[in-house]
Amino acid sequence: MFVRIVKMSFHEENIPAFRENFEIMKEHIRNSPGNRLLELYQDKNNPCIFFTYSIWETEEDLENYRKSALFDEVWTFTKKLFNDKPEAWSVDKLVSLQ
Repeated sequence: MFVRIVKMSFHEENIPAFRENFEIMKEHIRNSPGNRLLELYQDKNNPCIFFTYSIWETEEDLENYRKSALFDEVWTFTKKLFNDKPEAWSVDKLVSLQ
């Protein structure tokens, strides 16, 4: 399994549209084959910055999602709302204490 972190920055007036669309689409994304977790975070100091944190079984699962009609629909809507270029990282989880 590995983790995908995506940083997105929005124009303040676009935050409600992003949140509403995420609410509609989150279950579809979470139920994509290989997805084990989907979380959304908002920066405490800059409310225009959001992060998605997702766990995938394999890199192929993530790539299949990224090639899907669902991703195309989500990303086509979301990218129009940005005020800066998004950033993404794929990382391996080394330690988890709960």
